[in-house]
Amino acid sequence: MTSPEGQEPNAGTAPGEPEPGPEISEGLKIYGAVLKALRLEADLTQEEFGPHVRYSSHYIAKIEQGKRFPPEKLPQRAEVVLGPLAGKVLRAAAKSLRRKPGLASWFQQWAGIEEEAITLCAYECRAIPGLLQPEPYIRAVLERQLPPYTEEEIDRLVAARLARQQLFRDRPHTAFSFIVEQSLLERGIGGDSVTKHLIDHLLEVGRLTNVEIQVMPLRQEDHAGSNGQLYLAETEEHRWFGYTEGHQSSNLIATAGDVSVLLQRYGKLRSQALDCRATVSLLEQLRGAL
Repeated sequence: MTSPEGQEPNAGTAPGEPEPGPEISEGLKIYGAVLKALRLEADLTQEEFGPHVRYSSHYIAKIEQGKRFPPEKLPQRAEVVLGPLAGKVLRAAAKSLRRKPGLASWFQQWAGIEEEAITLCAYECRAIPGLLQPEPYIRAVLERQLPPYTEEEIDRLVAARLARQQLFRDRPHTAFSFIVEQSLLERGIGGDSVTKHLIDHLLEVGRLTNVEIQVMPLRQEDHAGSNGQLYLAETEEHRWFGYTEGHQSSNLIATAGDVSVLLQRYGKLRSQALDCRATVSLLEQLRGAL
């Protein structure tokens, strides 16, 4: 939902995601190179290979570039197409990669989970979720980061974040749920013109049949989000994962009991936020006041 790319800071669903350390980056590049070599040996393009393993060609390209943590099911699915030896090679490479520690590896795993999920949920109290950010808002956020980015870095990060929003097109059967604090809309990052563009974009994305956007009103005596932002994803096997972030840190949550706590909190947040129709009315009201 929140973030980033190869892995580039802030290139994904939320601000503040760390770049991978050199060890994890190199491991991902090696895995990607191995996958690419096996695919080419089978004389398959990314567009031909993707449907066989049930991932988009865009996702396969990211893995081969070392910009996505490989999904656990990839070796098993690739084995059917590329042969038993290819499956063994990819499993060995994946095990070696997952033994490497570091926060960036957790983010890489979340990015992979996110791209395969059948349900994605996000509650944000810091910034609009990256998947919902239009380009003017992305630039406004990145231009205010410290330490500051160069113009070239901002252009690269904007392109990466916009590319992540391909999820809406690649995953038409995924259910997306977003809850954002009203204060994020009234903060006015980048000025009125940026806020107008943001609200128009939220109204447009909210019209997609598989997307629900809810706003948490400024005044809400019962509020289950006091512990901060949270993300949740449900896999095809109906297993749930959670993801949270802090300054220069991130945490993938896989323990069933801990994920259950996040699910309870998110369910309560959905009941406390404005419903989708009331959210549209509020967005239109805020847009008209600018």
